[in-house]
Amino acid sequence: MTNRISSNASPENWRKLYVAALLEADNDKIPERIAAAEEAIVARGRELFAATSDTVDEDQSLDDALYALRALQHCIENRSRAA
Repeated sequence: MTNRISSNASPENWRKLYVAALLEADNDKIPERIAAAEEAIVARGRELFAATSDTVDEDQSLDDALYALRALQHCIENRSRAA
């Protein structure tokens, strides 16, 4: 059995979705962007878990990205509560 990384979980895909979430200007679209990025990050993490090579750097990048997305989500939620 080969460990193929799906196109949805590729390093380029999760990073693109992550950046799109961070840079989204439309507050109504941010939750959707965050959800898409989180899904891609989790998928990539699963792929890396099965990898036989050293993935420590990308694992750390995934953790950092999830942390930033959750912080962004928290800010959006607080902003909507205050409005």
